[in-house]
Amino acid sequence: MQMIDGAMQSFALTLDKFLEHAAKWHPKAEVVTGRENGQVDRVGYGDLKARALRVSAVLRGLGVRRGERVATLAWNTQAHVEAWYAIMGMGAVCHTLNLRLTAAQLGDMLMQSQARVLIASADLMLLARSIAEHAPNLERILLIDGAGRVEEQSAAPIVSALEPLIANARGEMIWGEFDETVPSGLCFTSGTTGAPKGVTYTHRSSFLHTLRVLQADVLGLSARDNVLAVVPMFHANAWGLPFAVPAVGAKLVLPGRQTDGAHLAKLINSEAVTIGIGIATVWLGLVEHLEAHGGETPTLQRVVVGGAPLPPALMQRIEERLGVGVQTSWGMTELSPGGTFAAPHDPERIAAVSGRPAIGVDLLLTDANGQALPEQRDVEGHLRVRGPAVVERYFGDGKSATDSNGWFATGDLARIDATGNLIITGRAKDLIKSGGEWINPVEIEIARERLA
Repeated sequence: MQMIDGAMQSFALTLDKFLEHAAKWHPKAEVVTGRENGQVDRVGYGDLKARALRVSAVLRGLGVRRGERVATLAWNTQAHVEAWYAIMGMGAVCHTLNLRLTAAQLGDMLMQSQARVLIASADLMLLARSIAEHAPNLERILLIDGAGRVEEQSAAPIVSALEPLIANARGEMIWGEFDETVPSGLCFTSGTTGAPKGVTYTHRSSFLHTLRVLQADVLGLSARDNVLAVVPMFHANAWGLPFAVPAVGAKLVLPGRQTDGAHLAKLINSEAVTIGIGIATVWLGLVEHLEAHGGETPTLQRVVVGGAPLPPALMQRIEERLGVGVQTSWGMTELSPGGTFAAPHDPERIAAVSGRPAIGVDLLLTDANGQALPEQRDVEGHLRVRGPAVVERYFGDGKSATDSNGWFATGDLARIDATGNLIITGRAKDLIKSGGEWINPVEIEIARERLA
């Protein structure tokens, strides 16, 4: 008798499955959007999925096909989340535009992606039109979040409100049914290592990134949490929160356009936020508001920070005033973006420490020529990283962005301490050569402080 090996089901790791899961098992868990008038909009995951499917139908009616880029220029809102899932679920590619950049810069990015459709917040319509002047490939601008009535014009790009189109959308849409390795998102870097470069995420890479950040020693989210996502959705996939929060059925709280201390304090208290995620200056603004006007945020348990290194005094001030634990992290657009995270409940939190990598991310310290340092602990080196959610090559670039062993050079200088924690010490481009030796400017500042 011939032995037949067992097999597991083929299950494509596509991002639509996160919202499908939330809609089926946590349909009443909410996505909440704070508005400038102090009001909030709220929708359950079940209804959000239904609306996102109708947005997909609208895009299909405009001729959007699998693999085509669709751009977004929007704040952190329910409508933006719907656009994300609508675009990615139908197999198109969500090209997020950083609204802090100039119209010329964004137009150049659109020229590279060849997106024909742009979904934009209504209050950014003037910027969207300016972008179109630099991107003749743009044919249609769909306005969300308070668009009201928009008179369509025959001249390209045609501008229209998305909401009436959603209401009139016809035809059933089915998400997925494509390979997990196809592109899902496109985000351009900020240009810290030269001119901005496009990073293409795949469904598989972002799915695996989501599973990684949900681990207990990373973000450790659960259905009991109410998560305030202040990190912009136009920046490095919003650290993956629009995927991770629905994946566990947690409440997703979005600040909209306003991220000042007063607005965030009101949202945190009205929505019983337990975890806040954003750069340190956001939490400084919240602290300064509470110090000036009084009040507390009793439900808030921890905040996760990234971006620039966190000064110890600021970390202490945030923790003491808010009564929270500050969780530091490090990452970059090319890493989808999470690289390392301090453990959420580590009693020995240190501002300069960015935490350890979770499974799926590996770190390597090298010399300036890319050769691995013989010692990988308590020495400074050039940081490289690899993993299934790390860039292999940039958008439109035929050559690899990694070395022959798959390591991506981040451009950072770093140390890894004896316990495996990463400490970013500077940027390689900032090194100063003196007497044949390379000197990190950070070391000069430390020496200066000691002598003062």
